[in-house]
Amino acid sequence: MAQFDDLAFFQRLAHAGSLTATARELGVSLSAVSKRLKQLEGRLGVALASRTTRRLTLTTEGELYLARGAAILEELHELEETLGEHQAELSGPLRIHSTFGFGRRHVAPLLSAFCREHPGIEGVLELSNFPLSLGDQGFDIGIRVGEPPDSRLVARRILASRRILCASPTLAATLPPLRAPTDLTRHACLLLRENDSDFAVWRFQKRGRPAEEQAVKVAGPLASNDGEVIVGLALDGHGIALRSWWDVHRHLASGALVELLPDWQGVRADFHAIYQQRRHVPARIRAFVAYLEQEMVKRVPPLQPGPLTGSGESP
Repeated sequence: MAQFDDLAFFQRLAHAGSLTATARELGVSLSAVSKRLKQLEGRLGVALASRTTRRLTLTTEGELYLARGAAILEELHELEETLGEHQAELSGPLRIHSTFGFGRRHVAPLLSAFCREHPGIEGVLELSNFPLSLGDQGFDIGIRVGEPPDSRLVARRILASRRILCASPTLAATLPPLRAPTDLTRHACLLLRENDSDFAVWRFQKRGRPAEEQAVKVAGPLASNDGEVIVGLALDGHGIALRSWWDVHRHLASGALVELLPDWQGVRADFHAIYQQRRHVPARIRAFVAYLEQEMVKRVPPLQPGPLTGSGESP
């Protein structure tokens, strides 16, 4: 059992990334964590990591111990889940990664509800605006826009979404008619600033002819690296926004925003839950992904096939 404890300790240490962070997570002193790591290395006869109090870098042996140890612990947990007393009870760690906006709005409350139903789950939700590798970062599930190119990952669609071109009704009333995406070059657009770019390229598909696509470089006086800020600026009438359906459907339903350019539509931006393909996917991972599929549709109404005029009726 001590060996399994050591494996679990090293998993936590590697994922925390430093001795200090591990001590904080475990609720013990920094010296206790450092001492335990030294004892583990002494028992194994190899150095597992070079470290300072702020940073941990795994050696080649440490990387091997981390990878093989994770597989051993996973198999042990899967074995326990198949035993009678664990068949109806989900338990164990569940590490999830998502983007800030979608993670706060939808993933966090669903994780909260899921953990309330299954108190044995140890849930961790980490948010960032950069996609992270599941294996390298130790995540069980990643929430991504679009399907992953890596065939070794399983992708389950949890939400159908699309980019929506929209503006406040007051601003829309002052705009000359938009007939094609290229007309946007003459208007103030609200830019979601990514990768330090000073412009954005918006892509559209002709309604009824998805193969016909246009890309247009847009610009404007206001920008942000946060989608929620962009929606706020659009609501205040500062410009035209291109935002995901999940983010603006409420404002379209209330009439606070109206959809523009009805003959064209933004490209699809479906959300998928991805996880590593393996012989035995832990029950807690399968259960949470199924829960996302079941509950997400209750939080975001289905996409509408035509333009939304902000009539006040729920889309």
